[in-house]
Amino acid sequence: MIRQVASRFLTRPTAAAAVVTIRRPFSTEVTDSSSGDTAFVEAWKKVVPNIDPPRTPSQYMQPRPPTPSTLPTKLTVNFVLPYASELSGKEVDMVIVPATTGQMGILPGHVPTIAELKPGLLSVHEGNEVKKYFISSGFAFVHPNSYADILAVEAVPLDKVDPAEVQAGLNKFTQKLSSASTELEKAEAQIGVDVHSALNFALTG
Repeated sequence: MIRQVASRFLTRPTAAAAVVTIRRPFSTEVTDSSSGDTAFVEAWKKVVPNIDPPRTPSQYMQPRPPTPSTLPTKLTVNFVLPYASELSGKEVDMVIVPATTGQMGILPGHVPTIAELKPGLLSVHEGNEVKKYFISSGFAFVHPNSYADILAVEAVPLDKVDPAEVQAGLNKFTQKLSSASTELEKAEAQIGVDVHSALNFALTG
């Protein structure tokens, strides 16, 4: 009886095995849909001929270049904030981002990755030049075609940060943390300490 049950489990494909065999396409493999839904556009023009049909966000995006067959020499970086674009299609040698798991270097040919970012130093390396930013948080998306999209909530060039203000802020939030009486006050003070500590480390480290 036990052998019969065991043979059933061994010969029957499991759901996990079926999931493993399914591979979702990369963004570079998805067909371009910038032309939109033809049927929708035609129906729209019949009903509202004097107004152009609405466009979806994907129609404003340029299609990703295909994954190269050889290792590229440059990494193409897009570094954007909610209110500005710091880098757009910039070809660099390397980018180092402050991931929650630690500092992560991104080079040409890096494996596809999604990394959550924490307050810390982001550095962009191009030849002998290094541009440094302090970012608050965000995400880094590394694509298989040596493209990297870095999305940050806040960012400021490191050379525009005042060390005296950072030290004053660190002292202020450290005192608030020691005198906090509620969980909310402790949480707010701890965030201030963490951010100013990361700023101080970026300036001195």
